[in-house]
This record gives sequence, C-alpha cells and structure tokens, in this order.
Amino acid sequence: MNNEAHFHLMINHFPIILPIVGLIIIILGIVFKNDLVKRIAFGILITGALTAFMAMNSGEGAEEIVEELGRNHKLIHEHEEQAESFALLSYILGLISVIALWLNWKKHPFKDLSMYITMLLTTIVLYFGKSAGTSGGEITHEEIRSEISEEKGE
Repeated sequence: MNNEAHFHLMINHFPIILPIVGLIIIILGIVFKNDLVKRIAFGILITGALTAFMAMNSGEGAEEIVEELGRNHKLIHEHEEQAESFALLSYILGLISVIALWLNWKKHPFKDLSMYITMLLTTIVLYFGKSAGTSGGEITHEEIRSEISEEKGE
C-alpha cells in the first residue's frame, strides 16, 4: 500500500458491493427457508458496515492527496457529503444486522420482521451507495460526469 489514497481506492468498493451480496443471500435464505444462509447474509452486511468505516477513515488522507494533484475541490466536497450519508446509513445497517443476527440465532418471534427491516434498509443503503460511488468516480473519471454527457446531447 502506497498511501491513504491507494488504501481508499482498494477498500471503497466493498461497502457498496457487500450490501448487494448480502441482499442476494438474504433472498436465497428466504427462498430456501434456511436460517444459516440468512445469518451469513447478516454477517456480510456487518462486514459492509466495517468496510464503510475503513473507507471513511481513509477518505481524509485521500482527499489531501488528490487535491494536491489538482482535482476539482467541488467534486471532492460533493463526494465527501454523499459518502458521509452513505456511511451513516451503512453503520445503522450494520447495527440492525447485528440485532437481526441475534434474533435469528435465538429464534426470536421478531426474527422475520428484523430480516425484512434489514432488507428494506439495505435497499436504501444501496441507493446512497450508488450516489457516493458515482460521485467518487467523477473525481478522476471525467468520462462519467453528467456535464460531459449533457454537452454531447445524451
């Protein structure tokens, strides 16, 4: 690992990908009526929250490095704002997933309700993750910026 920007680039995809994987696995757990599969999904969602924490902690160092490279401060600030919302929701999802895991493990009567709440929150997290990820990509990938597409009439 060379620096915080390098670490940030290595870790920042996990908080977006892991909720997708977790949601798919929860659905498989429902289809196959398998609590172990659901528990694995909750573990994946908890891991997603932990990687969101790691991405946020490396973001400040990455920001300093890319600003020194002359990247657009406005784009960096927009990404930072979106990433903060995404991270907060990821942390909440991680906490809810811990509770859902425990309820499932104990075969509590509210285990199914907690699973559906987790699924709903996961879809919300994915929406915010898409926004945070795209805004981060726009910092260095000019080809995905919306103003480029608008200039070409797309």
